[in-house]
Amino acid sequence: MRIITGKARGLKLTTPKNWDVRPTADRVKESLFNIIGSKIVGARVLDLFAGTGNLGLECWSRGAEHIVFTDMSRESLRLVQSNIAKCRAENETETLLGDAVQLIDRLYKKGARFDFVFADPPYNKGLVQKVIAALAQSPLLNDGGYLVAEHSAHDDIGTLPENFELVRCETYGETKISFIRFAKI
Repeated sequence: MRIITGKARGLKLTTPKNWDVRPTADRVKESLFNIIGSKIVGARVLDLFAGTGNLGLECWSRGAEHIVFTDMSRESLRLVQSNIAKCRAENETETLLGDAVQLIDRLYKKGARFDFVFADPPYNKGLVQKVIAALAQSPLLNDGGYLVAEHSAHDDIGTLPENFELVRCETYGETKISFIRFAKI
């Protein structure tokens, strides 16, 4: 697992010793960022279910302004912090321990707002749907911001709240990436 492009291009990230964490495959990550393009430059990013920090650090490398990483596993957050240090990205990042859905509300109440929210939860547990519901309840996405959800190709995201629009969906084997745009009503 490596940073594909930008200021940390080619840097190999530390990966987990077990398979409780499922990092986004390089080819899927490359396709995802080809779709996002230059919109990531200067963006504020929330990386939910961060795991290794792979997605958020790719954002940082490509010019995102600030990245918040969350995970409920202390071991995963230690791995994220190790990869942040490896990238020397400490000044543009922060890590939060806790349940992603609860942290959305907490961040919203603190006034945090983001241009991109990445959600790559464990597959087939209904977590993407819970993230969408939490973002509808506590809208911390800026107007025109995106939820980029990685989920199982067999996991239907369901009916979206009225201020969310599925603008693109790509399938890579067993992985599906849904690009969901938020618009204030």
